[in-house]
Amino acid sequence: MGFARGWPRRMDARSWPGVVQRAARNSSRSDCDRLVSNGAARLRLPAERRIRRKSEFDAAYAHGQRLGNGFFAVTVYSFAQEGPRKEGLQVTGSRVGGPRIGLAVAVRIAGGSVQRNRIRRVIRESFRLHQHELPAADFVVSARARSRGASGPELRAALDALWKKVAGVCAKSPLS
Repeated sequence: MGFARGWPRRMDARSWPGVVQRAARNSSRSDCDRLVSNGAARLRLPAERRIRRKSEFDAAYAHGQRLGNGFFAVTVYSFAQEGPRKEGLQVTGSRVGGPRIGLAVAVRIAGGSVQRNRIRRVIRESFRLHQHELPAADFVVSARARSRGASGPELRAALDALWKKVAGVCAKSPLS
């Protein structure tokens, strides 16, 4: 039979034509600069930096402050917010000592799985790159209908502006 030789060898990325050139072409210069400028700061997104439980999402929606733009809405929640609300956003820290992200990208907003997962990847990547600039709080990012047909650079620009807005609101907090 034809199985005497075993399975065909798996090709690695070095043997694919143009993989390195495409990867270099698709990465933006600002992403590369940010990676170099952070130096010792780790730009990973481990499991403890993600919100995964329904109770954590519910707490964020019940007690958090909602900010947004045309493409996304972010609910910012810190554990000090359970009391009465004040002028600024009170940020004292989340349980893990850094910001955590939760994603809420609905089927009816983003469409099929391909579009939905593309939006999720862009959000995760943007958070991964900006996590060291954000306060220690929980962030639930929801996609809005406008994000469905938007290009990658448009989504990244909208998220960059939104992270700056969140950091500015959190900086005005009396307890930060």
